[in-house]
Amino acid sequence: MTQSILVVDDEPMARTLLRLMLVRAGFNVTEAEDGFDALDKVRKNRPDIILLDVMMPGMDGFAVCERLRNDVDTAALPIIMLSAKTDLGSINRGLRVGATVYLTKPISPEDLTRHVREALENGKSG
Repeated sequence: MTQSILVVDDEPMARTLLRLMLVRAGFNVTEAEDGFDALDKVRKNRPDIILLDVMMPGMDGFAVCERLRNDVDTAALPIIMLSAKTDLGSINRGLRVGATVYLTKPISPEDLTRHVREALENGKSG
């Protein structure tokens, strides 16, 4: 069965690029354009993993991650933060709110695919 990824980014070109990389690697990809859209889509059709941008209008990736971690249904969902914010403070904050992994943009298709597969593998229980 194909594993599903929710790509959350307010930039349409970034979503398209990430979707192309991930579909090529064999994943089923859905997209969300902001934090509110992401939470709605997670509730309706829970993905196997979320690829989450940090800087978005309305609700940033930190707030989305925190909400997902505080909900018993999504507390263990693998979340990869992918951001242009490369400073140590942002990275630490991402990990503190519950990101499984914090990656920085730009990222190669190979690195992205490897991190997604690792997060999915490590996220499996039992």
